Amino acid sequence: MKAQAPTAAAYGLSSEAQNLHWLLTNLIEEVPGIRSVAVVSSDGLLLLSSDPQRAEHAPAPTGRPSPRGSVADLATIVSGLGSLTTGAAQLMDGGTVKQTMVAMEEGSLFVMSISDGSLLGVHAAPDCDMSVVAYHMALFVGRAGHVLTPELRSELRASMESAR
Repeated sequence: MKAQAPTAAAYGLSSEAQNLHWLLTNLIEEVPGIRSVAVVSSDGLLLLSSDPQRAEHAPAPTGRPSPRGSVADLATIVSGLGSLTTGAAQLMDGGTVKQTMVAMEEGSLFVMSISDGSLLGVHAAPDCDMSVVAYHMALFVGRAGHVLTPELRSELRASMESAR
């Protein structure tokens, strides 16, 4: 199951927001095995996703709701995992968490920090090339990190709300 490119067609959005949508679309289209993507603000709100209009639970192939069917669920998981790993790093005097990877039997979850405290989360197929996913995520973070200003985060939140 390939993630869908963002459909928030960038009408009425600033050039910075359009560029972030374009970067997310490139990530989804260029990397085989990506199921869904979410960019989450430091306070846990969904800013960008691979499918902003599908916020409801959709049945997975097993018949149960899953993050493949809900970008809202993916955003919640990414935010929670980011918080957990940040707490663990503080307890261990480990410094800033740069990335987290969870390998599961039926997929992988990647979480990467963006410079402003936001997080990029990717749910990928079990047969994905993890190094390719991580490389392309790092490219996204490097390009997006410097433009995620408070104003742009507010604009992205508003566009996500209007897409639902």
